[in-house]
Amino acid sequence: MQPPNQPSGPPPTSKQTTDEAAAEARRPAPRIDASRLWTGGIMTAAFAGLTAVSTVLLVRGLMGIPVLAADGHGSHEDASTGLLAAGSAVLALTATAVLHLLMLSTARPRRFFAWIIALSTTGMVLMPFTTTVSTEAKVGTGAVRLAIGVVIGTLLSAVCRGAGRRAV
Repeated sequence: MQPPNQPSGPPPTSKQTTDEAAAEARRPAPRIDASRLWTGGIMTAAFAGLTAVSTVLLVRGLMGIPVLAADGHGSHEDASTGLLAAGSAVLALTATAVLHLLMLSTARPRRFFAWIIALSTTGMVLMPFTTTVSTEAKVGTGAVRLAIGVVIGTLLSAVCRGAGRRAV
């Protein structure tokens, strides 16, 4: 009797392995629809900006929790909603460029992109917790950044799926 983790039947012959390799070599290379990718990236930038505005309105406006930004001199002050929205849009376009490079150069671009976005978002969310501001401000700022990161990551992942098609 064969152990359950072993496939049934005889082991593959070198002919089968060669045939599988030949089939893989004949598989068409992925084709990237750059206009679809960048249109999706621009739309993602718009949604990232809108997410920044809406989450700041929720956190700061309705809940009364400050949303902070570094002022460049090592301290933190109240973030400008417009600058946060513009920065979010720029981050989305930068992420689109990274995704485009991954689609051109790696075997599993969505997996690499997901890790890049997850780790970048985690860093941005945790950054306010390294400051001496109130816990309320840390949580509020982290929540806004998390929402922006999730929007960028999920939308661009879907854009990647639509822009990377196999050649026919």
